[in-house]
Amino acid sequence: MTEIGFYHLTRSKLQEALPKLLSRVLDANGRALILCGDAERARALDAALWLPADPPWLPHGLAGGEHDAAQPLLITDQDTPPANGARFLVLVDGAESARIDDYDRVLDLFDGADEAAVAAARARWAAGKAAGHSLTYWQQAARGWEKKASHPPAS
Repeated sequence: MTEIGFYHLTRSKLQEALPKLLSRVLDANGRALILCGDAERARALDAALWLPADPPWLPHGLAGGEHDAAQPLLITDQDTPPANGARFLVLVDGAESARIDDYDRVLDLFDGADEAAVAAARARWAAGKAAGHSLTYWQQAARGWEKKASHPPAS
């Protein structure tokens, strides 16, 4: 059973919220595969992860390079087994994976200002629940992420 956390972005954009979550993965000596909706978004996210001030640096790479296996954080738009041995999967832009069971933990980030993204997150919640995964729902608040009662994301 995989633990899936749904992260409802309400106070910042993905490129602002993602670095701190990825930093937590690295702090736990974890590796992550970041699955984007398309190649253009993967390239943009790769560039954006070089810029945050907090944390000041996130070791990462764009999938398809010769050093993929060495990357703690690997960004891709392909739902393939992680070349870096990741046990964490980060889903952005509504990306879906047929390999959820291959990971210990999934972070599903979605934009709360986009009604279609919220509806799609609700559908992924229902699918995860039906598959027997452990689900949690987190929402951005003034002091950071707040764990809400276990229920589907609200608009």
